Amino acid sequence: MNNVLTEQADAGYRLAEQKASQYFTSLRQQLIDNTYTTALTQDIHVWQKKHIHRFAWLSLLSPSKRKPDPRDVHRYIHWLNTTGKLDDYLDRSISYIYMRDLGQALDSPGTQTRIQNVVQNTKKYFVGSATGRKGQTDYISLAALYRWGQKEHIESAVIWVMNKLKNVASNIPKELDAEQAQRKLIKIILGVVLHVDDEMNEQTPPEERARRFDAAIRLGYSYGLTYPFVDDLLDSQALTVQEKEQYSLMIRDALLTGVVPDLGEWKGSNLEVIEYVHSELREAFEYIKNYQHPEKRRTFLEQSYVFFQSQEIDRNKKLANANYSNEELYIPIIIKSSSSRLIVRSVLSAPVDEGFDLRTFYYGIYNQLADDFADMFDDMEEGAVTPYTYYLKYRDLRPDLINPYELYWAVISHLIHDVYNSDAKTREVILDRAINGLKRCKERLGQQKYDEVMTIFASGQPEFNQLVQQMVRKADDVDFLDKLLRDQVVLQLKNDKQEKEEFKQTIRTVREQINVELQIVKPGGLHEMKETLIDAANYSLQGDGKRLRPILTWVMGVREYGLPESSIVPLLRSLEYMHTASLIFDDLPTQDNASTRRGRSTLHHVHNSATAELTGLFLIQKAIGEQSSLDRFDAATVLRLIQYSAEKAEDMCMGQAMDLNSKGKALTLEQLNMICFYKTGIAFEAALVMPAILAQVKEPEMATLKKFAYHAGIAFQIKDDLLDFEGNHLILGKPAGQDERNNNSTFVSILGDEGAKKEMWEHYCLATDALTEMPKPIPFLRHLLDYLVGRER
Repeated sequence: MNNVLTEQADAGYRLAEQKASQYFTSLRQQLIDNTYTTALTQDIHVWQKKHIHRFAWLSLLSPSKRKPDPRDVHRYIHWLNTTGKLDDYLDRSISYIYMRDLGQALDSPGTQTRIQNVVQNTKKYFVGSATGRKGQTDYISLAALYRWGQKEHIESAVIWVMNKLKNVASNIPKELDAEQAQRKLIKIILGVVLHVDDEMNEQTPPEERARRFDAAIRLGYSYGLTYPFVDDLLDSQALTVQEKEQYSLMIRDALLTGVVPDLGEWKGSNLEVIEYVHSELREAFEYIKNYQHPEKRRTFLEQSYVFFQSQEIDRNKKLANANYSNEELYIPIIIKSSSSRLIVRSVLSAPVDEGFDLRTFYYGIYNQLADDFADMFDDMEEGAVTPYTYYLKYRDLRPDLINPYELYWAVISHLIHDVYNSDAKTREVILDRAINGLKRCKERLGQQKYDEVMTIFASGQPEFNQLVQQMVRKADDVDFLDKLLRDQVVLQLKNDKQEKEEFKQTIRTVREQINVELQIVKPGGLHEMKETLIDAANYSLQGDGKRLRPILTWVMGVREYGLPESSIVPLLRSLEYMHTASLIFDDLPTQDNASTRRGRSTLHHVHNSATAELTGLFLIQKAIGEQSSLDRFDAATVLRLIQYSAEKAEDMCMGQAMDLNSKGKALTLEQLNMICFYKTGIAFEAALVMPAILAQVKEPEMATLKKFAYHAGIAFQIKDDLLDFEGNHLILGKPAGQDERNNNSTFVSILGDEGAKKEMWEHYCLATDALTEMPKPIPFLRHLLDYLVGRER
């Protein structure tokens, strides 16, 4: 059976080869006839009238007219808007996406109308959206993504994909470029969403929009997953040669049969990685297959096989082999570059569109040659065979080799005149993109290296190249939004990774310091009963506590407000003493009746309830004593802090009383929010506000800290409720399902599992909004918020 399926699939690939061979032959003929330079020279002369500005030096005299670094997204978008360039910038950017990702022809009035609608909506988002600190907006953030999900009523799909992306980031092997892998995955998801969005209009019912966007997100992730976990993984050194062969056979078998085979016995050392990848890909494969109409499944499998086979052929080339023909170099990339986009429509079970299929087929190699040009030195270093790396190595030995840079321009000419019928808008956008690519290359390589590259690749057409290089030097207004966002995403992912590591390191370091400081020393000559209380207190303090509150106080006090570390140690101790006392009381039989806390038996189980109650009181008094010993600050400030602390302790007691009184009662969401804030949010507020009091921070900032604490605290409690509902008691350090056994009203019992997740992310967004109101960014608080909603215990 498999032999028959293999023969059918290989026959499909041979048809794709024939089509690609015909296209390649026509391109090669244009190179031989040199017709492309004549046509493009005329195109560039027309194009340059819009892009070569006389007296551009006058703009240097006006700071407001001076172009900022595009890497500063906020300033750059603002500059484009104030100089009147934003509309054109967005128009060419969105037009390019419609050509590249959606396979549209720009001479269609309907397409132009849709492009202009997207342009105006995009402009509104960038210019008119709510601004935060110093007029800045977080264009790329989890909060922004969730807000869009709310607008389209697809919160569950957004939460699902955010969790999936987090898990992928955690499981990407170290041998892969994690940021680029995540970027590709995000790009594919956006591409599928764009396809679906373009097929709808204002008359599409909201329910249908929600259904189709929900599916697009899940399909985009499912298809996009193949880039990091098939293409990148097989290209990397993460797997051994034997593992790659076993993995490739498994993928091939799935595409031939339509069924993902079991993992079976894995012959290699990367079993843990492969188990995760296999599980995710199987789930993704099944989702795509089940979404599609039965008659479309075979098409999807056939196109996927063609795509995979072309990648395998390319992947198995060796740079040491000096005998590859031009056909062997170019035909597989024509196939894979076009089929990768055709698969998107196949994934969506979209109807056949001959115009789309043809445009996409011809367009693919343009993008692939541009990408390979940008990556040629990285590819050379890795020994990868691309038309550029192969030409670099063998150009002097193989005069028959086609120059890929010249072919790139031949493709551009073919697209403008033969595929898009010499449409002026198409010419504008494609030439914008080509010149932008060379400008970026020149900036990345530096003038000397760039000139060396051009000497190698562009010397065959000196007059044409001279014109192109003149455009590279002088032409302006060729930047693109997708490039800007791509750079921003990669930069943000790298920064986030570094900040997250710093966040974790801070947590570890400060937690260890605090743990050393917490133990209560027993001086000689103590009464036996006081020794018992101190032992009981130390037992509770020694548990595997997260110490979030004192760590938060340390970060705000020392890092943000510059308070001497030694001066606030008493405050750190007081916060943990108060928190631990509250846990002791919570666990009592008269309250939550918990048997374990912080991974071991609760205090009343080790001793008795009376001892536990007295230990809690003892720790509260120790906390007050610590606060009163803050002798490095003036008395009035310390008194204000103690008064604030006493008020918050009263509020926490009230919150616990409200919680106990609510047992067995059906609470409203408003009532639960109130109880949650007084029980949990208050402690976060105190951890933020107390160091602010010592630093004598002004009231507006204090109010912002309280707003953040309120929403972060509720998000924290909702996550606790979700973990109690679905968590693992071995990870939690306490029994799961305790709320249900105690008949407690929780966010899960009131809102359900999905509703609780939505409410948590709502508070996440509101806490994020509060952070934008702070005088300066505080990365620790942003990562703390991510931790609160993403933790497993």
